[in-house]
Amino acid sequence: MAGCRETEVTNGSDGGLEFNPMKEYMILSGSQQIAVAVLCTLLGLLSALENVAVLYLILSSRRLRRKPSYLFISSLAGADFLASVIFACNFVIFHVFHGVDSNAIFLLKIGSVTMTFTASVGSLLLTAVDRYLCLCYPPTYKALVTRGRALVALCVMWVLSALISYLPLMGWTCCPSPCSELFPLIPNDYLLGWLLFIAILFSGIIYTYGYVLWKAHQHVASLAEHQDRHVPGIARMRLDVRLAKTLGLVLAVLLICWFPALALMGHSLVTTLSDQVKEAFAFCSMLCLVNSMVNPIIYALRSGEIRSAAQHCLISWKKYLQGLGPEGKDEAPRSSVTETEADVKTATEPARIPGCSNC
Repeated sequence: MAGCRETEVTNGSDGGLEFNPMKEYMILSGSQQIAVAVLCTLLGLLSALENVAVLYLILSSRRLRRKPSYLFISSLAGADFLASVIFACNFVIFHVFHGVDSNAIFLLKIGSVTMTFTASVGSLLLTAVDRYLCLCYPPTYKALVTRGRALVALCVMWVLSALISYLPLMGWTCCPSPCSELFPLIPNDYLLGWLLFIAILFSGIIYTYGYVLWKAHQHVASLAEHQDRHVPGIARMRLDVRLAKTLGLVLAVLLICWFPALALMGHSLVTTLSDQVKEAFAFCSMLCLVNSMVNPIIYALRSGEIRSAAQHCLISWKKYLQGLGPEGKDEAPRSSVTETEADVKTATEPARIPGCSNC
């Protein structure tokens, strides 16, 4: 395979080799390169801004950042932010500008992309498990999912994602093993192992969310029977049903965004790919970037507490900007009192996450 040849070439190097095997993977036409550059820039920028906003809202609120559920959401936002920036930049540099680095730098870049997307899926799994425990064991949820245990789970997930993603950088390359048809220097056996690991994560997500959807289906039947009567627990059933609609959207987006790229990766392990299939994979891989852009909307902005925190921030910034004007100095004391009263009112209200009254 050409990928096993020497690729220690850098841009602008006078002593570089005349043959560059990396070019075998740079198969996009001029119009396709323009489309990739535009899509990556727009999607990456929008995704990064969304996830930064979610991180700011959670980390700036002492109440939110102490809750395990929001720790998982902040991990998801952090992974998606890194994935947006690292993937978009490296994808455009490689496919549009045909940037070539040394083997070590290239493996560091592709390992970083792999780690961020792997951590994103891992955070989705932890969020799914958190929802599962909250709905199935509401009386003991707070004892089961503590802040300390949530932090340990996140640390284990990120370390495991990093170890698996940087294995090629640590020496597991495609020489003498067969090289991947889709990724330079990446062996097929490593790609197979990563696909199996991702399949395990997705199976966990689908199982936990599928169970919640099944439970919500049962609650729909119960609601139909008791819709004219006041039955204890009926409010919780309605919460579960509303959450099930969100989880159905989660599963649909997850499968739509990830399945095409994963299917083509698996297909590349058993057959030789044409340039047309490789071009299709380049565009399908950008769907993972779409998933990083949609995750903040599904997981964060649908949360009443995060929306409340966002509204509070907007009000605070508006009052601050008004206070900078010539007419705002006299209003500053009243603004401070109003804001303090709003904080006290918010602090005295029970904190809730949609679908989980004990979270």
